[in-house]
Amino acid sequence: MADTAFQVQYRQEFIASFEVHQSLLRESTTTESVVKGNQATFLVAGSGGASAVTRGVNGLIPARADDLTQSTVTLAEWHDLVRKTDFNIFASQGNQRQIMQMTTMAVVNRKIDSDITDILTTGTVFAGVTATTASLSLATRAVTILGNSDVPMDGQIFAAITPAFLAYLMQTNEFNSADFVNRKPLTSGEVSWKDAKPGYYEWLGVKWIVHPTLQGAGTSAEECYMYHRSAIGHAADVAGLEAPVGYNDEQKYSWSRCSINMGTLLLQDSGLVTIRHDGSAFAATA
Repeated sequence: MADTAFQVQYRQEFIASFEVHQSLLRESTTTESVVKGNQATFLVAGSGGASAVTRGVNGLIPARADDLTQSTVTLAEWHDLVRKTDFNIFASQGNQRQIMQMTTMAVVNRKIDSDITDILTTGTVFAGVTATTASLSLATRAVTILGNSDVPMDGQIFAAITPAFLAYLMQTNEFNSADFVNRKPLTSGEVSWKDAKPGYYEWLGVKWIVHPTLQGAGTSAEECYMYHRSAIGHAADVAGLEAPVGYNDEQKYSWSRCSINMGTLLLQDSGLVTIRHDGSAFAATA
């Protein structure tokens, strides 16, 4: 006869799985809130590189036209819907309704970043031919390429980098030494412009965003990006962003849906630099 009767205790408070739950890149783009319609048009305006002129022999100042470029993006609808029966919710561990709401928002937020990343991959300006490891030289090369294209150092330059890229920067004195920066990433893990969100850093006049799902992350063919906010346009029906929850009485199931209408486009190719990076040294091993 058994002299034990072990009991299994299930923790009712759930633990969120490891996945990105928020959009990390949306704030680095030029955003437009679409009120109605399926398209959004962005206007890029400039002088076209015109030079100042002197008065002509006829006594008149030569006139010119401005360089106006309109770029249009077509919005698409994106959804995530999760459904669970009453019995599944009753018989399962944790707050299943809360889990549904949390995961639907996470799926759509990841789609926002995926939409932006898809556009970043279309850039035609590269910082180097082959993939190398991150260094002060590589970072300043990308900054210089933007500068040579008249991209202003106005605090609106961003860099989307992989965790491996950050790992190499962490070993660079110019990145984490108090002699060069006010913040100390190795000890605080925080940054000046996103104090509440570790993973954001400000250095070289660039706002660095660590993103785990960039193309090739964890391999020898990672793609990181440095760009000005005005190089990328992101349009979304912000007012129409939906995250409803509901219950079907007839079929006895609960549901949660998150929906957004959005689109992203490249506005100025010269304001985007792709950095080929080798992050294989920091990949997981068996």
